[in-house]
Amino acid sequence: MTQTHRQIVLAEIPQDKLAPEHFRLSTAECPAPGEGEVLLRVLYVSLDAANRAWMQGATYRSALKAGDVMAGGALAEVAESRAEGLAPGDLVFADTGWREYAVVPARHLTKLPRSRPLTHLISVYGIAGLTAYFGLLECGKPKAGETVVVSAAAGAVGSLAGQLARIKGCRTVGVAGGAAKCALLTAELGFDAAVDYKAGDTRRALRAACPDGIDVYFDNVGGEVLEACLFNMALHGRIACCGTVSQYDGAAPPHGPRGVPGLIVTKRLTLAGFVVMDFADRWPAALAELRTWVESGALKVREDVIDGLENLPAALIGLLAGENVGKRMVKVA
Repeated sequence: MTQTHRQIVLAEIPQDKLAPEHFRLSTAECPAPGEGEVLLRVLYVSLDAANRAWMQGATYRSALKAGDVMAGGALAEVAESRAEGLAPGDLVFADTGWREYAVVPARHLTKLPRSRPLTHLISVYGIAGLTAYFGLLECGKPKAGETVVVSAAAGAVGSLAGQLARIKGCRTVGVAGGAAKCALLTAELGFDAAVDYKAGDTRRALRAACPDGIDVYFDNVGGEVLEACLFNMALHGRIACCGTVSQYDGAAPPHGPRGVPGLIVTKRLTLAGFVVMDFADRWPAALAELRTWVESGALKVREDVIDGLENLPAALIGLLAGENVGKRMVKVA
């Protein structure tokens, strides 16, 4: 195999919006695995808004520092193994970072079955699908006939969460940016209605789309959309807090949602934060159910695949700007 490989380093921590100059493409020697480790050839790198949050400080993982190889999960193939149970050719999901080859301890790997298309192992059968599944069903607890609102509804998690709500018999409303995305939600993905947050008064638009209030809100964005939904929640409404992408890139917002304590009390609201790893022992059952829905056509999968390791910085910047529909990833090999 090659003696060197390419990787992308976080050259500096951004103080405002993420830009190409915050990254640097470099060459490094290919690592060799030690006992209990494997050498991985990276196939597809997953892009998520959380990549930006890791630059701001510690979250559920340690914070990134200037000079680090940019962090990120990837679908990878075992190139060399010094670990029992893993052989060359096996597929795994791993925190490889943005590089062509990585050495990872076997205990940190999730072995995956080969299936077609491979990209589904990152989208619907990966963290995005599992996040939508557990966030909606375990935190939102939707009941047939209820109204479910999903923000960033054309994104990786939101597009799946909204469809899962429809599968469970709910009336589903998506919040997305732009008329084209809103049209896709209703025409292709089966949402009952869509609200364009770029079009004006989101709170008023949600009230019109949800005249009986919002029973479940799946929150991917925080900020003003969360505030608009809070003021339209139904009695005993539930909010699944998945992410706050509106606050990841750039200056902090001038305020958080206003009037929240009183709303939570008077409407008896439940707000539940979660990380998908909380449910790791239940992933196999969830994946089996997701596969059934995909194969039956009940659950449609949208993916946004960009080619080339060198395009990872632009692809992440574009994701934060809302360019993608469905799960965005970069094909490395």
